[in-house]
Amino acid sequence: MKSTMLSDQALLEMYQQGNRKAVSQLLERHTRRVRDYVRMMVHNDDVADDLTQEVLIKVVKVLDEGRYTDKGRFLPWVLRIAHNRVLDYFRAQKQVKTISESSAGFDILGNKNLAEPSIEDSIISEQRAEEIRALVEELPEEQREVVKMRYYEGLSFKEIAEHTGVSINTALGRMRYALINMRQLIKRKNLVLC
Repeated sequence: MKSTMLSDQALLEMYQQGNRKAVSQLLERHTRRVRDYVRMMVHNDDVADDLTQEVLIKVVKVLDEGRYTDKGRFLPWVLRIAHNRVLDYFRAQKQVKTISESSAGFDILGNKNLAEPSIEDSIISEQRAEEIRALVEELPEEQREVVKMRYYEGLSFKEIAEHTGVSINTALGRMRYALINMRQLIKRKNLVLC
């Protein structure tokens, strides 16, 4: 019988009995699926390759330690490990704060940018603020009120809920609908606000 015809469970049993090639065949069978899943989550080939390798190493380690117990459900188990590794990756990325040259005040040539914003920048910024204010004014009353309290007065959703006499969930819902409506207005008016 060819090894490719063996079930995952049969290959696992062969590996546990000392056949080192069995785990290689098992991993080869599922590596592409694991990598595709990780790639779909992280949207980066290099990161996906690295994370897939880490997942496969962990799988072998757990098998070697005899801790694998999901009999007959090998691939879902491996994909669960992959999912957890992707979550760990994203958590770590959130904690790493990087500073680009432009945000640190350097221009494209690496020179310190000491200039104040230009008059043109100020005019554009002012026009953008006016366009946003006009969009806010087109919102229904309840949504407009939440947006103004949140963005212009800097109130928390708890404070907004108290001022308007509604629950926090209602205040959050009004904000959500306000943002949806503003996006639709921006699209309908063909505005560019970036």
